[in-house]
Amino acid sequence: MKRADDFETRRQHLRSMSDEELKAYFWKLAQQTVDPLLEYGRTHTTPSVERSVLLRMGFSSLEAKPIVEEAIARNLIGHGAGNIVYRLSKSTGMSIRDAGVALSKGEMWDQAAALFGGEQNV
Repeated sequence: MKRADDFETRRQHLRSMSDEELKAYFWKLAQQTVDPLLEYGRTHTTPSVERSVLLRMGFSSLEAKPIVEEAIARNLIGHGAGNIVYRLSKSTGMSIRDAGVALSKGEMWDQAAALFGGEQNV
């Protein structure tokens, strides 16, 4: 069974677009595809997933657990525990390791929360 070639029909709405317009259209469609995935990840994360991310970033389970617990307590978990560590690291110039260790010790949480507009109601 041969598939009917309907390429010309399906591309009619693209025919008059320039390369730049096609590129912009592509990225618009790509964003529409990714947005629901990002929303799902933001709203459906778990402490286990967040600890797993931190473990893959090189933190021990003893370091990861308090980071995740404090992120939950401050309603920041929707931003991702690894992202909190990363953004704190970038904003302070600290290494990712040092930023995460500080957070695991209960330090710098106000500064981390401020990066996301304060405590969130996620």
